[in-house]
Amino acid sequence: MAEELDRWFPRPPRGAGLQPALRRLGIVVGGSLSKGLEVKLDPQTVIEGLAVGRYVVIHGRTGRRFFSIINDVALDSTNPLIEKTPPDVSDPFVAQVVRGTTTFGRIHVAPMLVLEPEAEEPKPVKTVPEHFSEVYEASPEDVARVFGQEQQPGYFVIGEPLDMAGVPVTVNLERFVERSAGVFGKTGTGKTFLTRLLLAGIIQARVAVTLIFDMHNEYGWKSQDEARREVKGLRQLFDTGEVAVFTMDEESSRRRGSKTDGAVYIGYDQIAPEDVDGLSALLALTDVQVGALYFLHRRLGARWLVRLLDEEDPLEELQDALEKGTLHGGTLGAIQRKLGLFRRFGFLREEVREDPVRQILEYLDRGVNVVLEFGRYGNSLEAYILVANYITRRIHDHYVRRKEAAQGGRGEEPRPLVITVEEAHKFLDPAVARHTIFGTIARELRKYNVTLLIVDQRPSGIDPEVMSQIGTRVTCLLDDEADIRAVFSGVAGAAPLREVLARLDTRQQALIMGHAVPMPVVVRTRSYDVAFYESVARRTVQAGILHPEDPLARGRALLRGEGEEL
Repeated sequence: MAEELDRWFPRPPRGAGLQPALRRLGIVVGGSLSKGLEVKLDPQTVIEGLAVGRYVVIHGRTGRRFFSIINDVALDSTNPLIEKTPPDVSDPFVAQVVRGTTTFGRIHVAPMLVLEPEAEEPKPVKTVPEHFSEVYEASPEDVARVFGQEQQPGYFVIGEPLDMAGVPVTVNLERFVERSAGVFGKTGTGKTFLTRLLLAGIIQARVAVTLIFDMHNEYGWKSQDEARREVKGLRQLFDTGEVAVFTMDEESSRRRGSKTDGAVYIGYDQIAPEDVDGLSALLALTDVQVGALYFLHRRLGARWLVRLLDEEDPLEELQDALEKGTLHGGTLGAIQRKLGLFRRFGFLREEVREDPVRQILEYLDRGVNVVLEFGRYGNSLEAYILVANYITRRIHDHYVRRKEAAQGGRGEEPRPLVITVEEAHKFLDPAVARHTIFGTIARELRKYNVTLLIVDQRPSGIDPEVMSQIGTRVTCLLDDEADIRAVFSGVAGAAPLREVLARLDTRQQALIMGHAVPMPVVVRTRSYDVAFYESVARRTVQAGILHPEDPLARGRALLRGEGEEL
């Protein structure tokens, strides 16, 4: 009977021109551009196979394809009494009749981009498809057309969409470094591995040079994951001279077997009040005490800090100020007590021959990426902020001078620089962000070729004005409502994405949105493992950084069991 009906009343071909592998999910039955679209699922579509964050494509009547994301999955029925008096589905025939007719699945999707038939690049959504438009699962070709491919210069594979194994999603690294970026997520969600992936992509693509303040010694040399497995650091991954490791703690680096290019020591006479100002919250310095730091620097000169920490120094230059009341004795005593913490930092010395900033700048100017390990001082937030603030302020001044000279035709522009800092909310707290160099860099939008890559588990602690300037946000699972609000601040249409973020797995999943991707994307991030190491090695050879005939290259290939080929 069915064959006769098909012969006399042929069914219209579904999805003409589509690849046979594509699966129809349902049809559009309602919705709007601002609130999203409602899709009634076909009876054969298994609702359990659809997850929030998955991509679908809606085929419009005019040939347009609306690239969309699922942000809600629901059950529905044509008869509200079904919920009160459900049928007996123990009978397979009854179950088959009810499913897909009286009861059915429904998904809510948000159109993100439009793929025009003749246009090469996707365009923003400004309309919606009509009723009963067919909805299909997104194809690998659709994903590649939207996000780009790894073969394109500056594109880096960050992972694959949920439920689309083997389909790569890329990030445009050239756009990623154009503005400051952030990696957020609660503790244990894999922020460090994700950051290491992004840094490896930046180094490999050569879109910028990086300076990494390695608080816990996880980026430069080898470290361990939570399963106690050894993972390579960036110095080992790029063993062709593209990464240099400096240390604040030579003893710690020797114990860990870390191969370093030099040790960083800072002289007391090189520290200015601006460097200590960033520690005001941690050291509980009042506004009066912070102001006194600048007064002390003017009166005591470059060795102001040495003299303050010297308990035997009578500080005769201050006697007049103390007598006149210009400087209160209690304020001076409080400053000396609080700055006494610096005596515990072995990297601070009375006299230093080498300028640590000049050493680092020499590497950065040559295009060599720098990782600064903190050793045991990484456990001291005061030491981390002091050093990061000290070095970053001077490097930024250097870039400002070079950029202005280039604009005046008296030199070349400096290479784009990405500075990576952890515990970013301590640098960018609303109380200090307006006065610190990190707040300045975040607001400049690469005006002087310097941007930040901030890594933090508490985005709510970052100044809202700074958060609004974060171009690309890579967010792992967050469960604090204030942190979730902070991540989506300034993001249009954030309500559906909040539901997507709340349902991420605790490991190896992230929501990426902003300047470096054409639309928000939920990915299962690629693993930082042997397969990734081999990918980096192949790309390095293809880029001509290491010739395959090099003995080192052949040696690595043999160790991987690949014979003579890399």
